[in-house]
Amino acid sequence: MMNNNWTFGRKLAFGFIVSSIFLVIVGFIGYWSNYALIGTSYSVTHTHKVLEQVTEYLSNMKDAETGQRGYLLTGDASYLEPYEHAVEASPQIVAELRTLVTENAGEQRFIDQIEALTATKFSELKQPIDLRRNGHADDALKFVLTNQGKVTMDSIRKVIAQMTVKAHALLDKRAAEAEETANFARKAILVSTLICLAFVSATGYLIARSLAAQLGAAVGHVQSSSAELQAAATQQATGAKQQASAMNEISTTISELGVTSRQIAESAQRVAQIAEQTVTAARAGTGTVDKGQEAIGAIRRQMDLVVNHMLDLGRKSQEIGAVLDIVSELAEQTNILAINATIEASGAGDAGKRFAVVAEEIRKLADRVANSTKGIRAQVEDVRGAVNTTVMATETGAKAVDAGARQFTEVAVSFREIAGLVGTTTEAAREIELSTKQQATAAEQVRVAVTDVAQATQETETSSSQTLQTASQLANLSRDLRRMIQPQAA
Repeated sequence: MMNNNWTFGRKLAFGFIVSSIFLVIVGFIGYWSNYALIGTSYSVTHTHKVLEQVTEYLSNMKDAETGQRGYLLTGDASYLEPYEHAVEASPQIVAELRTLVTENAGEQRFIDQIEALTATKFSELKQPIDLRRNGHADDALKFVLTNQGKVTMDSIRKVIAQMTVKAHALLDKRAAEAEETANFARKAILVSTLICLAFVSATGYLIARSLAAQLGAAVGHVQSSSAELQAAATQQATGAKQQASAMNEISTTISELGVTSRQIAESAQRVAQIAEQTVTAARAGTGTVDKGQEAIGAIRRQMDLVVNHMLDLGRKSQEIGAVLDIVSELAEQTNILAINATIEASGAGDAGKRFAVVAEEIRKLADRVANSTKGIRAQVEDVRGAVNTTVMATETGAKAVDAGARQFTEVAVSFREIAGLVGTTTEAAREIELSTKQQATAAEQVRVAVTDVAQATQETETSSSQTLQTASQLANLSRDLRRMIQPQAA
């Protein structure tokens, strides 16, 4: 059955394939029988549902009949609740029954009979109820005594009994089918399992016998290979020790280089921070100078406004002087008129005395107005002098403000130049910091790489030792295995 030239893997695969075929056959038989049993179980469950619906239908019709009789005897409408519930539930029950027996034409015929009998029964139950409601209790009882309802109910019970008998017969048939399927499955699985066990046992014996011969030849090769592996592992362990020592020295040097790079990076970072602080201070000084320029501009505008107001005041004082001239001229003319009136009043005698008194008062008033005009004129002249002095002082202050504004502008330009230079310094410091950090990162990466290499070298050294030990164990194992397979070789 199996060729001796086959490899161990091919022989093992052949045994597994044939065993798998038997397992597939057993699994298929089990699956088929299980599927058939499940189908039978579904059919049995369906039949039980039909029986439950039939029982529920018959109980519903009995409830309707009981409710009708209770109402006819007592006249109490509460006895009609079972009847009304039955009238409402019957169409749904019959519909569910029809759905359950859709695939069975014979049972569909029973459902048609049940629907017709149900309609007849409810019609018979309704007639005496209507008579009782209308006050004809005797007629209702006479209708009941005709036994029409009993005949219809017997017909319903007969149809239900036929459906029940048919359903039980179907249950018995399906139970027999399930038992037959289970017996076949048990026998098939038992026979297939026995055949599979027999084949697996035979295959195992043949594979073990051929494996002993193949392992005998393989062990010889393993012995020679283990000797070569032992020599190579010894050389590899020596080289790994030397390489691990060199890697440790390189790792130490790179670690020192990384520390130096980090120190340079920290110094560059501090320089960059100081430069940033200087830039911030320079920008703050520039802002202060700009605010000073704005303040000087505001002062300049205020002084211009003061000069304009002073000039305006001078013009107003000139206008007041012109008005005073007119008032002074009016006072002189009034004085002259008063003197003339006094002279005329003197010539008029007693009749002009009162007029002379008025003229005298007018003259005195004119004199006071003239004196007041002179005082006002003197004050106006003082105001003019003060205005001129203020205008001159304001112009001098404006010139000083302009000079200060020019100086502030020069200071602002200087601050901007300082800020620009410090910004350049900051950028340079940042570039130095970045370069140093990159150098430190590169050194760290190299250190990590060297550390990994050193670790790998150590692992190689350990692995070489383990390989040497494994080679020795393999040589011993191969000798033991040869003694186990071929005792005569010992």
